[in-house]
Amino acid sequence: MITFEQVSVQYNGAAEPTLRGLDLTVPEGELCLLVGPSGSGKSTLLGTVSGLVPHFTGGTLHGRVTVGGRDTRNHRPRELADLVGTVGQDPLAHFVTDTVEDELAYGMESLGLAPEVMRRRVEETLDLLGLADLRDRALSSLSGGQQQRVAIGSVLTTHPRVLVLDEPTSALDPGAAEEVLAVLQRLVHDLGTTVLLAEHRLERVVQYADQVLLLPGPGGAAVLGEPAEVMAHSPVHPPVVALGRAAGWSPLPLSVRDARRRAAPLRARLEGRTPPAPPALTDGSAPTGEPAAAVSRLAVKRGPALALRGVDLTLLPGQITALMGRNGAGKSTLLGALVGLHPPASGSCRAGGLTPHKARPRDLLRKVGLVPQDPRDLLHAETVAAECAAADHDSGAAPGSCAALVTRLLPGIGTDLHPRDLSEGQRLTLALAVVLTARPGVILLDEPTRGLDYAAKGRLVEILRRLAADGHAILLATHDVELAAELAHRTVIMAEGEIVADGPTPEVVVSSPAFAPQVAKVLTPLPWLTVRQVTDALELS
Repeated sequence: MITFEQVSVQYNGAAEPTLRGLDLTVPEGELCLLVGPSGSGKSTLLGTVSGLVPHFTGGTLHGRVTVGGRDTRNHRPRELADLVGTVGQDPLAHFVTDTVEDELAYGMESLGLAPEVMRRRVEETLDLLGLADLRDRALSSLSGGQQQRVAIGSVLTTHPRVLVLDEPTSALDPGAAEEVLAVLQRLVHDLGTTVLLAEHRLERVVQYADQVLLLPGPGGAAVLGEPAEVMAHSPVHPPVVALGRAAGWSPLPLSVRDARRRAAPLRARLEGRTPPAPPALTDGSAPTGEPAAAVSRLAVKRGPALALRGVDLTLLPGQITALMGRNGAGKSTLLGALVGLHPPASGSCRAGGLTPHKARPRDLLRKVGLVPQDPRDLLHAETVAAECAAADHDSGAAPGSCAALVTRLLPGIGTDLHPRDLSEGQRLTLALAVVLTARPGVILLDEPTRGLDYAAKGRLVEILRRLAADGHAILLATHDVELAAELAHRTVIMAEGEIVADGPTPEVVVSSPAFAPQVAKVLTPLPWLTVRQVTDALELS
């Protein structure tokens, strides 16, 4: 269905090709998972299938890509629209209408489908993706995860033979992600649709894949093969695979169920042991210490509806808190209230000794910083180096402070690149460095691992731990249960604008099937959360 013949892509001004010598075929009617480190060329490869590369992005394409017999060199994206459906990393960039129902119908209108066909397919898609209650909502009023589901739905309505998806579950809560993946699996199994899917959160996806295509990064040859075979050697792999490697299981498990079947001997070895406690909090974070930020009975309206209802939350210096919950639960609204984006309808909000919605931006910058879901909201300069210089100037930091953070988070990033030419994960890294440069006492992160591979996520964990050790209060809204298990001292779960659970991370995530990490599910009822905890214990045995 999709054939690459000696394909290389080099962008103008780039020293090396982003893709080099790709020669392989993705069979029809299979789900092919595309994996690799950030910046390895995954988005570029997807773009060659849809025709966006090079017709829209520029650069030079060598070799040939054919999709369903059509050569993408000779067919522009609009001439492939009936064959290839594309969902990018940023759903807002995908939308062309104002409401959910109009967006689902737009692609079919462009193809000239009959009104009765359009109506039926819209209803089917609303039901498939759980969007029926949102059909009349403005797209701008939806949460990030809801927007992503609409973007996927707008592609599904045209019934393309090939679906190209770039991190489709990155903004979704675990339940919504499973619903979307179940839909994709149904399209593959029942309709024979070919799905090419890039995703960093492999723990969600790898068990559904028929094939895995690994792009190892600069200088490495692409590898296409069976999932378990590729995962055995892949530099990026989910926790359940890492656990299988540590335990010496063969073949490697790809799902929690597979791992649980083999885990009895490992459970026996761990019986009676206790995982290490999270890194100790700083002295200033004792419950009697001064809170770094606090909200009391906070209510916030977004339009006519209450997005937060009587929220009470205190953030302590040196404490890392994970804020979790399904899409639309109010997580981003709470973060926005803490930086003054949403004034309270009632209740109070304090951060760094200031009332955020009344404070001057320059004063607030040094007290509380927010890394938003869309990093482009913070990036305005022409190059990475210029962004770093501006961050140093705005925050009063020593020259080079921001650049050093970027290098630590994502080594090898080109400082002369324009931020728009970075991958989604690289842009997020740059935005994080811009905020961290001011070293605010309260650091808020909204889906900070979206677009990051496991190595970049590990570097992020190290930096946030160091910041917490220095006394910063950190609140991160995330759907990444593995991140919460690895990093957070405390986990808060929200639903319908209210806090429904708040406590130490091991207690909260293990008791919640939706938010438990893979290791906890495999080793239940033992209290282990991460592969690192297990490997450290095995080394001591």
